[in-house]
Amino acid sequence: MKLLVLNGPNINMLGIREPDIYGRETYDTLLEMIRTHCAERGVEVECYQSNHEGDLVDKIQAAYFEKVDGIVFNPAAYTHTSVAILDAVKAVSIPTVEVHISDVESRDAFRRVSYIREACVAMICGRGLRGYLDAIDLLIEQAK
Repeated sequence: MKLLVLNGPNINMLGIREPDIYGRETYDTLLEMIRTHCAERGVEVECYQSNHEGDLVDKIQAAYFEKVDGIVFNPAAYTHTSVAILDAVKAVSIPTVEVHISDVESRDAFRRVSYIREACVAMICGRGLRGYLDAIDLLIEQAK
């Protein structure tokens, strides 16, 4: 199984950006958690982060040609604004799990709007970095 873990804007600033909301663990810590989790499950994983919408769309499209089996995606701020990202996920038809570190459902009203949600098989939020591992496990289970 081959997974892509995709992160949108400012996720690279974990540990620095609003630690009371997003925690004190760094982006490097997240990457290590993901790689260890996937290695233990025999899953190939690629992690990618960009602050640029077009880069994320390009990576989603590339996942189709690279025969990726599933995408774990925290679109961050683009969750609430990007029809382009929604269209990219729909276009590739790769099972995608939307992930958010914080509980977006209990935050600002605009954060409750997700353009990408309709193209995803599930959404996990409010579980901190653990949410990524839950999403990976969900995709592994669905592939069985």
